[in-house]
Amino acid sequence: MAELAKPSPKDDEILVKVYATTVTAGDWRMRKADPVFVRLINGLFRPRKIKVLGFELAGVVESAGKNVEKFKVGDEVFASCGFKFGAYAEYKCLRIIDNNEKKGIVALKPSNISFEEAAAVPIGGLTALNILRKAGLGVGAANPDITKTILIYGASGSVGTYAIQIAKHYGVEVTAVCSTSNLEMVKSIGADRALDYTREDFIEPGVKYDIIFDAVGKMMTGIPKSAFMEALAIDGKWLTVDMGHKDNEGDLITLKEMIEEGSVKPVIDRRYTFEEIPKAHKYVEQKHKKGNVVISVAT
Repeated sequence: MAELAKPSPKDDEILVKVYATTVTAGDWRMRKADPVFVRLINGLFRPRKIKVLGFELAGVVESAGKNVEKFKVGDEVFASCGFKFGAYAEYKCLRIIDNNEKKGIVALKPSNISFEEAAAVPIGGLTALNILRKAGLGVGAANPDITKTILIYGASGSVGTYAIQIAKHYGVEVTAVCSTSNLEMVKSIGADRALDYTREDFIEPGVKYDIIFDAVGKMMTGIPKSAFMEALAIDGKWLTVDMGHKDNEGDLITLKEMIEEGSVKPVIDRRYTFEEIPKAHKYVEQKHKKGNVVISVAT
């Protein structure tokens, strides 16, 4: 823990009093420099650019630069901090003018969830939403006479739990693949079927899916794309969390609307205090979290 100078917003920024943040895979990987090329980005022997972690947050606007019109003092917001991180602090400045996934994305917080729940939305939710769009979900007019099917591998993580709910929002039949302890949880958020990868092969003879989404990524599981191809329909779409995607404010607003109408809700595994962030990192690094791990910064 360290005392830092309270930041002041520039003309195109807002100053957010942080109420909650999370521990994501991006946080512990940046801290640990895993994979090793992270050292080329953030310092060979010690962190040089990113010294305060925290990829996402929820809080209240405390002040705003003179060019900011979208937000006012007192607004409750949630945000992705972009590649500068910085949410593990009591205050964070976020750029509002021409915001994007690199510099941060901010929107008004959903009115029907807590700050802790809202903080857990931007990274996992935006990733799931934008990668599912690559399969055409949410793009153009849907055909109500055609029900697509999707297999989501790693369905109990942050991206996976959002992917289940977003896919169901768009009328897709969902088969979720996870471990034994998470079967009931993925069903409770909308999965039509749940397969236990510890007890059965998720590649079932004769069963094909229109979409297969690896919501964990090869780096985490070591499972190559070819292992999934047997279950993909001829004209099916293969998706992976490793795919590049671009987030924007409109996407965060879309998630806000889905949450407020009740079709999407954040899944919270554990809650920690600000002082317990090291303990939270240790837990998340084990790679067995269910949904999201949140940190309470202010009350």
